Amino acid sequence: MKRIGLVDLIIISGVIIALMVGLFTAKHLRQTADKQIEATSPITFQVFLRGVTITGEDFPIKCNDKTFITIRNVPYTELLVKDVTSQPRKVLSPIGRNVIVNDPSQPAVFDAVVTITDIAKITKDGAVVGGNKIKMGLPVTLEGKKYKFNGTISDVRVSGDTDIKDSGESVNIG
Repeated sequence: MKRIGLVDLIIISGVIIALMVGLFTAKHLRQTADKQIEATSPITFQVFLRGVTITGEDFPIKCNDKTFITIRNVPYTELLVKDVTSQPRKVLSPIGRNVIVNDPSQPAVFDAVVTITDIAKITKDGAVVGGNKIKMGLPVTLEGKKYKFNGTISDVRVSGDTDIKDSGESVNIG
């Protein structure tokens, strides 16, 4: 009979560990990735676009249009634009009282908030879209036939989510 070497022991122990993991998974003693998803729900998230230069008449992103979204430089899909608000860049007027006025030095520069809807998988850590957790601060790119803008997610709302409260602040942009 042949002696069992070190390499043989490593192979045998690897097979035994793989069988144990498979047994624990089959008996539901080990949590797999699909068990972490608690629900699927519609979400709405806002993308803040800072310093967009537009020299044309209209803002290129329109309400009820589709925009292709890229999350962390990974292409995802086309999503519905629920709302678009944009305004010219503002500055504090140095003349008289403190008044906020349009920046005369940058007449073609706008800040915009684009509201987008999608269906997300809800986990303990939050909403997951396209394999990415959708959270505030996440860099995204919105792309259409006439535009490609880089922005940041500034708000995420899950339908029926009672943890997300409206701040009560209303910003009129337009």
